[in-house]
Amino acid sequence: MKDVNKRTRDPAEPAPEAEGAPEAEAEAARRRRRAQFLRELHEAKALRERVKPRRARAARMRQQMRMRTFRW
Repeated sequence: MKDVNKRTRDPAEPAPEAEGAPEAEAEAARRRRRAQFLRELHEAKALRERVKPRRARAARMRQQMRMRTFRW
């Protein structure tokens, strides 16, 4: 593990400025993927909320049919 508190830099290591750009790009890409994921998740939740009443109604209809065909 590198010592992050050392005052002198090894010349063989890349400069910190050179490392910052790819990290920033990777962070930006991660944030874009996360934003896309959250948009899709929100859309899926909204769709599920819109579909729920139909499912509930269909379940009630099935239950009514069961009760009509049930013999006491």
